[in-house]
Amino acid sequence: MTLPVPASTLEYFGVDALVDDDTRELQAAVRGFVDRRIRPHVATWYEEGHLPARDLARELGQLGVLGMHLDGYGCAGTSAVAYGLACFELEAGDSGLRSLVSVQGSLAMYAIWRFGSEEQKQRWLPRMAAGEAIGCFGLTEPDFGSDPAGMRTRARRDGSDWVLNGTKMWITNGSIADVAVVWARTDEGIRGFVVPAGTPGFTAPEITRKLSLRASVTSELVLDDVRLPADAMLPEAAGLSGPLSCLNEARFGIVFGALGAAHDCLQTTIEYARSRQIFDRPLAAYQATQLKLADMGLELGKGLLLALHIGALKDAGTLDHRQISLGKLNSVREAIAIARECRAVLGAAGITLDYPVMRHAANLESVLTYEGTSEVHQLIVGQVLTGHSAFR
Repeated sequence: MTLPVPASTLEYFGVDALVDDDTRELQAAVRGFVDRRIRPHVATWYEEGHLPARDLARELGQLGVLGMHLDGYGCAGTSAVAYGLACFELEAGDSGLRSLVSVQGSLAMYAIWRFGSEEQKQRWLPRMAAGEAIGCFGLTEPDFGSDPAGMRTRARRDGSDWVLNGTKMWITNGSIADVAVVWARTDEGIRGFVVPAGTPGFTAPEITRKLSLRASVTSELVLDDVRLPADAMLPEAAGLSGPLSCLNEARFGIVFGALGAAHDCLQTTIEYARSRQIFDRPLAAYQATQLKLADMGLELGKGLLLALHIGALKDAGTLDHRQISLGKLNSVREAIAIARECRAVLGAAGITLDYPVMRHAANLESVLTYEGTSEVHQLIVGQVLTGHSAFR
């Protein structure tokens, strides 16, 4: 006996009742963009290790999602929940697409918006919101990821100028960026600098041969005696609190985004199981299959309910930044488990690019690592619960 099924697993959880009409309309617009512009091509982009990032950036700017949660300077000024649900839909297309938007809006644009001078904001933010200029964010180094305080990139004063030397690694958008926000050690502590592409001594070689985030631009940033004027420094950022606050903005998007990838995997798998015939019965009619789908649907729904709660706290101005670790840890851990289980349900079909599941699973291996590994977020949660830091 075949019974009616919801169009989406999340309908079962009634999540639409938790967001307003404007947010639902914005989410639907992003979903439509992904369906129309991304899904028909992303498997090919992934296979070729390519993303038409500049074209997509302009289209995403027209859609209004670049820096959408920021106010002024051409930004939409939406709620945190709306931004989160946009990330959900973008990552349902591909983690590389959400990474493009996250790095642009929550790292590069947010750093300038929060810590920049008015001149820096006016010069960069309107163009970045429109997708006419692309930004990247240089914090991670080859030997310093989870411990950014150990960075070796240095900025020294030379007269009224700054001279930067060092290397950044695993930088999304790096080789196509028009501007990089680079963090460096100075005699006065860690400071941020706005580095326009084309500045002598600044290069951004692309990282290739990736097995994850293949539809994404990943680069090194090399700074070899890069000379910048005094006003290139972000005046309001001093110490690690500056870049870490930017990371919290990006992590918030991941809380929702990873669940979008999981949702795409689960919906694909449900549709496959309903149509795949095994021993003259649909695969979906077997108890073993239903047990797997039920568990995955439950974890997905629970994850989105937590994400929406974190978003509501952020909109209310009461979010403790450490609560983002709860969401990032849970969302990515459950998303990658769902992707792997979905691959198993699809059998051999699950390893092909005819279905998005293996692509999502490979991408989530990167999402599991960047913006704080699962272990880092576990230790943040552990420190909150015990009052003891176990990082050192």
